[in-house]
Amino acid sequence: MSRPDLNGAAWRKSSYSNQAGGDCVEVAVGCQGVVPIRDSKAPNGPALHFEASSWAAFIDELRAGQHRV
Repeated sequence: MSRPDLNGAAWRKSSYSNQAGGDCVEVAVGCQGVVPIRDSKAPNGPALHFEASSWAAFIDELRAGQHRV
């Protein structure tokens, strides 16, 4: 899997992230075939990259209650 160029990426903070600076996860949108994830407290740090189909399956499992959050 190739890493997308994240310069100028549009990042969206998870609705589960708290506003007190705790667990903050951001997802970049618009990257072809891959979903980059990063810690919003370290925006210049590393980002994890997941295949879009794997990320979609994971989100579906979360919605179905198959994982504890």
